[in-house]
Amino acid sequence: GEENLILLDGRHEFPFSFQLPQEPLVTSFTGKYGSIQYYVKAVLERPAVPDQSVQTELQIISHIDVSSPALLTPVLRSQEKMVGCWFFTSGPVSLSAKIERKGYCNGEAIPIYAEIENCSSRLIVPKAAIFQTQTYLASGKTKTFRQMVANVRGNHIASGSTDTWNGKTLKIPPVSPSILDCCIIRVEYSLAVYIHIPGAKKLMIEMPLVIGTIPCIGFSSRNSSITSQFSMDMSWLALTMPEHPEAPPNYADVVSEEEFSRHVPAYPPPIDCEEQLCCPVFAYIQEFRFQPPPLYSEIDPHPADVEEVQPVSFML
Repeated sequence: GEENLILLDGRHEFPFSFQLPQEPLVTSFTGKYGSIQYYVKAVLERPAVPDQSVQTELQIISHIDVSSPALLTPVLRSQEKMVGCWFFTSGPVSLSAKIERKGYCNGEAIPIYAEIENCSSRLIVPKAAIFQTQTYLASGKTKTFRQMVANVRGNHIASGSTDTWNGKTLKIPPVSPSILDCCIIRVEYSLAVYIHIPGAKKLMIEMPLVIGTIPCIGFSSRNSSITSQFSMDMSWLALTMPEHPEAPPNYADVVSEEEFSRHVPAYPPPIDCEEQLCCPVFAYIQEFRFQPPPLYSEIDPHPADVEEVQPVSFML
């Protein structure tokens, strides 16, 4: 029941905490066309004067453990394209790419393994990028927004030459974790390896990614050392991918995402091609051999953790 409490003038603090609901809560997220936000509101009721209230945002993380077997499976894709001009066909360009696992965390560097064979008469440039796709569902309608969040450029490959990526790394920038089980907003990621072919359409393969919150300890020493503190780092929650980057990328690194997206049936085209982002990356050499990819499936995030709320203060 209610207690009558007489407070003197001055500052009074009332610490409190509460248990979050047992059902999983969707991770806090602010996107292009919508957001998922949680708030704590405190109300002070006094006789003969209007109520006074304060409200503060509460950040929620629904954890995804990338050590889950479904996210530890490698992903392999390959594709080949004939390159020709009118009646003349110069030859095929073939591309095979693999990532060691499907799940990664913020700050990890994804090693990319790829083999590119250029049997055409053109000079080609292989590239890789991480794409974020936001999907909004309401009133039976779906709206999507797709943007590049990181990329890396390979070396030029002359006609008749072959190039191999033995673990070329692409670092994941501070982005929101994947949101896979929400009925109104989904946030999904993919890693694309593609080749710009002058005078022809791009050759592209795309591999699904899940950005988690609990790093895979022991899977890779150099990666786990980078991400071991991620679950305690809330800085990404304050970040929203900017609608306009501060400075445009170099012309040589720009990919026409409008053209690129026409060859990606799983995702819609981006809203604005100028909204793509470029991030610096570095190379890392590691031996590998392609293996057939096992089946993989999406996972549901774990239930949300218990949140401790700071005291609410009023001035009387």
